[in-house]
Amino acid sequence: MNQITPQPGIMDIALYQGGAAHVKGVENVIKLSSNENPFGPSPKAIEAVRDSAATLHRYPSTDHGQLRAAIGEVHGLDPERIICGVGSDEIIAFLCQAYAGPGDEVLYTEHGFAMYRISAMAAGATPVQVKERERVTDVDALLAGCTERTRLVFIANPNNPTGTMISSSEVARLADGLPPTALLVLDGAYAEYVEGFDGGVEIINSRSNVVMTRTFSKLYGLGGLRVGWGYGPHEVINVLNRIRGPFNLSSTALVAAEAAICDAEYVEKCRAENARLRVWLAEALAELGVPSDTSCTNFILARFASQDEAEACDTFLQSRGLIVRRVAGYNLPNALRITIGDEDSCKRVADAVRAFKESVA
Repeated sequence: MNQITPQPGIMDIALYQGGAAHVKGVENVIKLSSNENPFGPSPKAIEAVRDSAATLHRYPSTDHGQLRAAIGEVHGLDPERIICGVGSDEIIAFLCQAYAGPGDEVLYTEHGFAMYRISAMAAGATPVQVKERERVTDVDALLAGCTERTRLVFIANPNNPTGTMISSSEVARLADGLPPTALLVLDGAYAEYVEGFDGGVEIINSRSNVVMTRTFSKLYGLGGLRVGWGYGPHEVINVLNRIRGPFNLSSTALVAAEAAICDAEYVEKCRAENARLRVWLAEALAELGVPSDTSCTNFILARFASQDEAEACDTFLQSRGLIVRRVAGYNLPNALRITIGDEDSCKRVADAVRAFKESVA
C-alpha cells in the first residue's frame, strides 16, 4: 500500500488565487485585479531584457552582486545586507522556512497578504490571525497575540488589500514589544508609492529583530519577471542565503531589475500619475456612495453596503470589460479592490459604477 504522504499541514493550504485576467464572452478587457503598473516597465528595462537574449545560454550570477549594489545605491543601503528572491514571496517563504516550524506560531493581521499564512503552513508552523482596527494594523492586538511560541510577525505597510498604513513610531513600538524570540517582517511591496518613505530602514538599522521585503512587481512593472528583495540584519540575511537556491533569479530578471531601479525619472513619473489618479478615482466613487479609506498604494478598497452589492457590482463591471478583485477571502466580503489604472481606465471604472448604481436604484 502506498504510504507516500506530504508533510502535515500541506494539504490544508488553500491554493492561492491570483487576480483574474479574462472574462468569458468579453473582449478587450482591462485588468485591474492584480495591482500592476498600467504604464508597464521602464523602457530601459525593456531594452535590458532584449539585450539579455544573446546570453541566455550562460548561467546567471549566484550572488546578484550588481543588482544588490544598485538597490543599495538607490536606497542608501549596505548591499551585504540585501538578499534577492523570486518576488518578495520567495523572501517570505525563506523567512518561514528558516525561522518557523512545527510548534511555532506566525502572526499576521486579519486582512494581511495570503502568502503569510501559506508560507507558515508550508513550514509546518501555526498561522495566527490577529484583528485589525477598522482595516488598519493594530499594534496592541499584535502584541497581545504574541506568545512564547511566536517566531515571526508579518505586517504589510502599506497593507494589501486595505491600502492603509501605520506610522513609523507604531512600527517601532511593535518591534520593541515583541518577545525576544520573534522577528518582525515589514512587507514593503507598496512602499515605493509613499513619497519619502524608507519602508522601515531606520527601524531595521537600529534593531536586530526587524527585516523588510520589497518587490519589483508593482511600481517597477516587472511582475512577469518575479524579482524581489529583502533587507535586514547581517545575521538574518546570512541565514536566508543558506537556503536560497544558487540560481534563483535569471540573468534577464537581474538586468531588467537593475535597469528599472536606476531609471529614477520613469519611477517618479509612474508614482506621480498613480497618486493623481488614485485621488481622482477615490473621490469619484465616494460621490457615488462608494467610500474607501485613504490609500497609500496603487489601489483603492471600494466598500459597499453588503456582500451582495459588492458581488453584483463586480459582475456588472465584468460585463463592461473591467476586472477588479473580490476580497472576501481577505475577510472583506463587502469590498472590491480596484487597481489604479491609466486615466481612461479610471474613468471607465467610475462610469461603470455610476451605471451600476443607477441600474439598482
